[in-house]
Amino acid sequence: MNILKTLLALACLWPLLAQAEPAAAMKIASPDFPEGGMIPARFTCDGTNVNPRLDITGVPAGARSLVLIVDDPDAPAGTWNHWLLWNIDPGTTKIAAGAVPSGAVQGRSDFGQEKYIGPSPPSGTHRYFFRLLALDAKLDLPAGADRAALETALRGHILMRAELMGRYRRSP
Repeated sequence: MNILKTLLALACLWPLLAQAEPAAAMKIASPDFPEGGMIPARFTCDGTNVNPRLDITGVPAGARSLVLIVDDPDAPAGTWNHWLLWNIDPGTTKIAAGAVPSGAVQGRSDFGQEKYIGPSPPSGTHRYFFRLLALDAKLDLPAGADRAALETALRGHILMRAELMGRYRRSP
């Protein structure tokens, strides 16, 4: 009988629930290039090699930190990490070009450095993903940790994901 009452109550509430606004999705975007577009050379090894501006919206209310992973899945040796950044304040709405948010921690890229290293494909056009993760915790991970250590620390803490993809091809 309780199941029947629950079903009837849900049936009565359904029209109200269907009208509710859906939760906003977290997004990452850049005014420097559109989703799927070409990344300008100034943000690559052929330019000044600084990160592009990144705009962040829709971070879930329960987030305690953000993580940013920039990688190239088209690299000949497999996915290549260009920038690892964690413990970004969840109130961050913009990462300025060429900047690291205050309090954020940088990991070691596959170039062996603790900083952004822009696209530098050896040949052809590669895709570069800017992956943003909202976490329910701050990570207890030292600066210079690699992607494997970061992924281990992330387990069980991801609330929401967003990504931006740009492409780059070096001029001949």
